[in-house]
Amino acid sequence: MAYTKIHAITATVGKAVDYICNPAKTDGSILISSYGCSPQTAIYDFQFALSKTDPADPNKAYHLIQSFAPDECKNGLLNPEKAHQIGNELAEKLLGNTYSYIVTTHIDKGHIHNHIIFCAADNIHHKKYHDCKQSYYHIRRLSDELCREHNLSVIPVSNSKGKSYKEWQEYRKGSSWKARLKTDINEAIKNALSYEEFISEMKSKGYEVQNAGLANSGKYIKFRAKGQKYFIRGRSKTLGMDYTKERIKERIENKAKERAGKMLHGRSIRSLINTSASHKYEENPGLKKWADKQNLKFAAQAYAALNEKGFQSLKELEEQVTVLSDKAGYTKSNIISLERKMREQALILKYAEQYTENKPYHIKYHKAKNKDAVFRKYETQLILYDGAKNGLEQMGLNPVKINPEEVRKDYMVMENERNKLSDSYKKQIMEVKELEHLKNILVQYMDMPGNEQKKQNTYDL
Repeated sequence: MAYTKIHAITATVGKAVDYICNPAKTDGSILISSYGCSPQTAIYDFQFALSKTDPADPNKAYHLIQSFAPDECKNGLLNPEKAHQIGNELAEKLLGNTYSYIVTTHIDKGHIHNHIIFCAADNIHHKKYHDCKQSYYHIRRLSDELCREHNLSVIPVSNSKGKSYKEWQEYRKGSSWKARLKTDINEAIKNALSYEEFISEMKSKGYEVQNAGLANSGKYIKFRAKGQKYFIRGRSKTLGMDYTKERIKERIENKAKERAGKMLHGRSIRSLINTSASHKYEENPGLKKWADKQNLKFAAQAYAALNEKGFQSLKELEEQVTVLSDKAGYTKSNIISLERKMREQALILKYAEQYTENKPYHIKYHKAKNKDAVFRKYETQLILYDGAKNGLEQMGLNPVKINPEEVRKDYMVMENERNKLSDSYKKQIMEVKELEHLKNILVQYMDMPGNEQKKQNTYDL
């Protein structure tokens, strides 16, 4: 589990970099990585990129912190090296080839945590990073995805209002009437095709429902489970904004609109209801009958969708899924290969621009009689020139023979190709998921008790 937060740096980039790169916190500077800069030159690299943006924007860099749960550090699920790897992967996914950044991992506290400082301006298009709620949620999603990939827990997302301490204790014990009610409402909304169906399903779950009508009825819908003394009102102060009767109806209608909007795709057909997963279907024959009808409808929709696509058998469908999966895998490998080249090309472009723009200051310094005076006056430009020259030479390139505009054109060609490949990959993956979803519906339906006769024709569509 990792907690993330981010804030802008408007003045003290150098101090912030010195803090996160403290050897005492980073295992003797072992847990330090960077891209497009180094801890020693970051302030100068950032200044160069920022000089090409709007000076009215005060943000010079951003400081992102990714803090891991202490118990996962203590029980061996996470060590400093793994945490540093996750930090680097987060920086690369978030900032790609464009922003210069430094990643450090601190191990001096009771919990391991990463620091990422990145320039507020990118090196390619010279645009400022847009920090807002959406960008923060994007960071959190990326961090959660990486935690899952590395078998770490994630912080659950919740839009509900806070609980009282008593409710929290009851929720932990699984005895909270409100918690159970919200779970049952969410499940009923998921299964219902209309508001009326929702009310029927809540009643089938054993709830007494009052004021369910949308007109000429009480303001708040009320629910009472078996054994419960008082009704619980569906109002924002009691259950949350998503559990008023108007909002419940809206949630059901929104699901219907989504299904209608996706009707051209097999994913619009819902998954089957697993009637063996809960005793409620055995205890309530009416609910079981309703679920069986729903499953028959979903299976018929899947059958019709596959017929429209020209499939004659499940074997033919499975072969097509294999072909499409292989094609998507090939496209993905091309994207990864291209992005590696883009990453290198982005560095070449950054160094080429720094070298070209700061070369006049190097010449002036070289010709000056009082070199100390020139260095003091143009320290930033001279450091950037030397860093760019060394960077290009380490990559086996002659700085004199590189034209930044040609490098930029090559990068743009790669970027356009990457975007086309990404679009193709998304379409291929969506098609694979659609076909697998339709296949799973049919196979699951045939495997349900009572469908043994139909199972003989499973492979004929």
